[in-house]
Amino acid sequence: MTKIVCISDLHEHLVEVPACDLLLIAGDVSFAFKGDRTAKHAFLAGAFKQWLDRVPAREIVLVAGNHDQSIETWGVPDGLRCHYLQDAELELFGLRIWGTPWQPWFHDWAFNAPRHDGETFLASKFDAIPDATDVIVADGPPYGYGDWTGSTHVGSTAMTATLERVQPRLMVCGHIHEADGRYRLGETEVINASLVDHRYRPVKLPVEIEL
Repeated sequence: MTKIVCISDLHEHLVEVPACDLLLIAGDVSFAFKGDRTAKHAFLAGAFKQWLDRVPAREIVLVAGNHDQSIETWGVPDGLRCHYLQDAELELFGLRIWGTPWQPWFHDWAFNAPRHDGETFLASKFDAIPDATDVIVADGPPYGYGDWTGSTHVGSTAMTATLERVQPRLMVCGHIHEADGRYRLGETEVINASLVDHRYRPVKLPVEIEL
């Protein structure tokens, strides 16, 4: 069994992480409201890098989110102790993991689908996910699972269709802070692992599971 810790939406809150084999970070490590892209990149290369160095995880997988505009512009800084996945896969502990940052249009920030016909764009990205994938990590949730804002569902229908096709064992997401929790879509456990509430306060704990 592999001990996995799931987190998303840090928004520069560098929280304590339980010891684990695998840490999955599903986007929004920086904060689009705080400083320019150069400042956010400096945060990733400085405080965030130092945090990664001390996290008690054997391996770390990172996916970007809509707040991570400096990653969209320049990529991740050199020397981060993590595997950054952008529409790519990696095998760790016998698990095939796919990471993707794309999500429905939201304030025209990072890794957004086009505002019009965005689900067609997202489907073109998610079609690359192999059928044998065990874990999908993405900032944006699938439609109907971990995407309720209190008034409507805002997740991606293309991601829901992808989960139905691939049937991974686990999908980790975030983005919609108020919809954190664990959901079930067929054979897939969907975890919205957002750490912050709607006011960006770090009030939630990392999610621990075993696969």
